[in-house]
Amino acid sequence: MSIRKKPVQQGRRPSTGASSRLYSRENVTRYSERARQRRRSRMIKRGVLGGVLAALLVGAVGVGAWFMRVAGNLGGNGALNFQLGILNDSDVAREPFYMLLLGTDGRPGEDVYRSDSIILARIDPTEKKAALISVPRDTMVVYNGETMKINATHAAGGPEGVVQAVNDLCFNGEQKISHYAEINFEGMQQLIDAVGGIDINATEGVDDPEHLEIKIEPGFQHMDGATALTYARCRYTYADGDYTRMRHQRQVLGALAGKILNDLDPSKIMGTIESMSQVVMTTLSVPDIVAVANAMRGMDVENDMYVANIPSYADDTTYVNGVSYVFVYEDQLAEMMTAIDAGENPNGPQTSGTDETGDSTLGDISGATDEDSAEDGSTAASE
Repeated sequence: MSIRKKPVQQGRRPSTGASSRLYSRENVTRYSERARQRRRSRMIKRGVLGGVLAALLVGAVGVGAWFMRVAGNLGGNGALNFQLGILNDSDVAREPFYMLLLGTDGRPGEDVYRSDSIILARIDPTEKKAALISVPRDTMVVYNGETMKINATHAAGGPEGVVQAVNDLCFNGEQKISHYAEINFEGMQQLIDAVGGIDINATEGVDDPEHLEIKIEPGFQHMDGATALTYARCRYTYADGDYTRMRHQRQVLGALAGKILNDLDPSKIMGTIESMSQVVMTTLSVPDIVAVANAMRGMDVENDMYVANIPSYADDTTYVNGVSYVFVYEDQLAEMMTAIDAGENPNGPQTSGTDETGDSTLGDISGATDEDSAEDGSTAASE
């Protein structure tokens, strides 16, 4: 048997050329320095990335905290949805829906108060249209078997009480109201100030020092929160009292909607929502509010917002057991609601009784054309 010998390994020869240059003592030092630089660069990049991720995490936590705070404020910290179990489901960004808007005489710390302003709103994000229908606060209704004024249903049954009363009145008991919002007088003033005020053509002046501190001259003007609230509250100096006041309230809401949808800086939307959350309670969520505002942006408020009060009257015949009520023309109301439900002009009244003028847009009741408003507005702003 033969034994195979392992081949003798030749000694490694000194390298020459590029290889020699790479592994020279000088280049080894340079290579080590480059390696240290690469490691340092990687550490810096990791630090920067970690810092960015940490900042994003802190930002996300901050946004989350903001969202929870605002959502809690808007919903009355859970109390509002708990009190409202009769609302209709709807996709507010993709289909028309009804919303009940209440202005209350509530004060901080009060648990029982009346709904001084009651407005049924139909909002159509697909057509960028809306309707604001005022319900006189003295309208006679029967709630839980008891005859009362409709503004007393809030004290009797809370938000659900007034939602049920309006559903019964306008929809014969069918549940069509999908959302609810409530604001008191002080809150309305703060909200208007938060958006920088509103522009209104005051179709009637206000001069009632016995009840209101601010005097308002007729004409197109920029109003801050206190002035707009005064305009929306005055009623004693007008022949038809509460009906003129309701018309002014629709003007104020229309002007506020126009400001938010068309004139407000988009960068201030989140701030406006936070300001709103401090003075408004609503069943609309923050995403709902943003979605509806985006869908309605660019709306022609003057021509595509219908405004009216329900056909009704009050006189010597509307007293019941010594209490003065407002009575409703039920047939005319049914016709008007059919038109509103179809997204059409309701041709509704702007005062007591019936109204055949058909002046039912915000532009109609403002008494001024867009050109007049623009011209007068520039004059008012410069004074």
